[in-house]
Amino acid sequence: MARPLWEYPANVLLGFGETIKGNVEIHRFLAENGYAELAALSSAIRGSEEAFDILFKTHPELAALDSAIDNQPQAYLWLKKFNLEFYIIFADACRKKPDALAWLTNNNQELFLRLANIIYDFRENQIFDYHKKNF
Repeated sequence: MARPLWEYPANVLLGFGETIKGNVEIHRFLAENGYAELAALSSAIRGSEEAFDILFKTHPELAALDSAIDNQPQAYLWLKKFNLEFYIIFADACRKKPDALAWLTNNNQELFLRLANIIYDFRENQIFDYHKKNF
């Protein structure tokens, strides 16, 4: 498994957020400078099946996070099985679930609130292919 999301430097996570917004230069930087898994997660969140396939093989926890953000029950079960509760909370926050937003707020996770808002805003402004692969 990759290092947990909360262990990445703040500036790297802020850059990850910018890639969700479509910043290609930061995406390339992440991919070429030791953060390829974050670049792939960004691409998967943005709908890339190829990126999802790579994550599924190399970083299944991030593939499960992407699928949980898409509200796929089997991804939630997988995250729970491997005690990745923070990823469940983060996925819920990306869908504006009040309990998850409150947990992030109460635990001083402002950066993850910001990322969740970026992901939520991106998803709300997209037309999704409902044939996206299941976890």
